[in-house]
Amino acid sequence: MNNNFLNSFGFGNIDIGLMLLGLLGISILLLILIIVTFVQMNKLKKKYTKFMIGKDGANLEKDIMTLYDDNKYMKLSIDRNREDIKELFKKHKSAFQKIGLVKYDAFTEMGGKLSFALALLDENNNGFIINSVHSSEGCYSYTKSVKDGDSQIALSNEEKVAVERAVNGNVSDHM
Repeated sequence: MNNNFLNSFGFGNIDIGLMLLGLLGISILLLILIIVTFVQMNKLKKKYTKFMIGKDGANLEKDIMTLYDDNKYMKLSIDRNREDIKELFKKHKSAFQKIGLVKYDAFTEMGGKLSFALALLDENNNGFIINSVHSSEGCYSYTKSVKDGDSQIALSNEEKVAVERAVNGNVSDHM
């Protein structure tokens, strides 16, 4: 009778034992999927319950609006910080970043290396040199402009070394 039933559907040559084994395998697979889904649903239910403790619709809406306002404030702060950083970088390029110092004795009768040449340069090696010459009669200071690491006015050896130290990031021998 079973063969007639299977023949009516065109499955007369199929082994019933093999078919039952296949159905058993599919059933076990479905059972495993149901168990995994049940475990995941329980985890989600626990998270939901923990989230909703002491909250009703009004409290939840208030929490969401607070988070939205906080997010909006943070976005504005980030945008403001970006603009401030751009401005700082812009100002930093023209700020004196490089320093070169040479202390020396301008006159042989004077000791202690009281004279000095100080180069102050920005990122593009533009700035000035202050040269202070100390003698027994007094102290004389003068400046020279520096553009691209050089001056249109002739530089003394000490001034050249000060500019070189500033350009190379070596402030002085003693600093």
